[in-house]
Amino acid sequence: MSEHQEQMALIQWANSNLKKYPELKLLFAIPNGGQRSPVAGARLKDEGVKRGVSDLCLPVARKGYHAFYIEMKRRDGGAVSPYQKKWIENMKEQGNKAIVAYGFIEAKNALIEYLEEEK
Repeated sequence: MSEHQEQMALIQWANSNLKKYPELKLLFAIPNGGQRSPVAGARLKDEGVKRGVSDLCLPVARKGYHAFYIEMKRRDGGAVSPYQKKWIENMKEQGNKAIVAYGFIEAKNALIEYLEEEK
């Protein structure tokens, strides 16, 4: 599966598990990637888009963390850029949980573990 398909599967799982994990209603995507024209890229940069920002954010506090950031990668392959590594490092320094998840299953399990931690 592509990274796009892995992330779509995670969002579908999250939407179908709102009764068990109501906090998943707050999970959102950060559409930072993709190919854009130079003009569109410049406009987005002017609006505050930053390189390396994780794909998903769950702004829910758990066990000392303020929020949970997930950088999605496809299960087989998918390199983490230096900008993404730096973003994850910065999020951790600010008291957030931040991970790279290789595929839907890894991301789903990480969300479950995060949400089942004590508040």
